[in-house]
Amino acid sequence: MVAIEYQLLYIALMTLADIAKKMAAIGNETRLEVYRLLVRAGENGLAVTSIQQRLGVPASTLSHHLHKLIQVGLVQQERRGTTLICRADYTAMQQTFEMFASECCADDESACKIELKINKRS
Repeated sequence: MVAIEYQLLYIALMTLADIAKKMAAIGNETRLEVYRLLVRAGENGLAVTSIQQRLGVPASTLSHHLHKLIQVGLVQQERRGTTLICRADYTAMQQTFEMFASECCADDESACKIELKINKRS
């Protein structure tokens, strides 16, 4: 119950400036690739070395891009021994893009023919 209340509070506190920062962070092609990998990886996330191997980017470049994604709250990082694990923050992702879905056709609901669905592959 507390987690649900916290999420609702967080949604209410997210401003357009917060959303703009998140969108700007994934506006870079490399960061978008990193973020996509992490979203696809699921809750287990990926080791930084795995991300680096998959994308073929230098460690320092990847570090810079990960820092930006962490800074805006789209990615979380956890140390397991000597391995850094990164994972997408799915709550932040949902809240960032949910604003658009919730406002779809808000000014002209009678003419709206758009049906929004989120499909999850099985």
